[in-house]
Amino acid sequence: MLDYDEEAERYDTLRGGEPRARAAADAVLSLVPAGARVLLDVACGTGIVTRRLPAARPGLRVTGADLSASMTRMAAARLPGAVVRADSRRLPFGDARFDAVVSVWLLHLMSGPADVTAVVGECARVLRPGGVYVTTVHKGASHNVGSDIDAVLAARPPSPVPDAPDAV
Repeated sequence: MLDYDEEAERYDTLRGGEPRARAAADAVLSLVPAGARVLLDVACGTGIVTRRLPAARPGLRVTGADLSASMTRMAAARLPGAVVRADSRRLPFGDARFDAVVSVWLLHLMSGPADVTAVVGECARVLRPGGVYVTTVHKGASHNVGSDIDAVLAARPPSPVPDAPDAV
């Protein structure tokens, strides 16, 4: 797996920069109900997408969470006071706190079904009744697009897909 602390400084540039961040934020917000007021971005990375969410939707308060110390520092610079370092399998928030929870390109990083279940369970736990969870599935289907991750994964034998839609 990539070392996200090492990758943090070049992460945005290698993954499409601002144009991709804009597209991702637009896609996420298209799935979040207009009435949502409090959103959690789990695995927010550098915050390049996360910071766009409240900017695009006035009145939306956004909190970012990421496990990587370097990613968290970068995200905190983009969203001062709104980012915490946290393991997505054990989120440091009370029950039913958020109207929406987002975890984009996270589940494919989990080591297996138990971790996927833990992440999805935590996201559900912190959602208010009737809240919306937005996630991505089957990341592997989007590989071979010239990204640095393609080179990392090329030498690996095929493995079970932890973020397969039917499993999630």
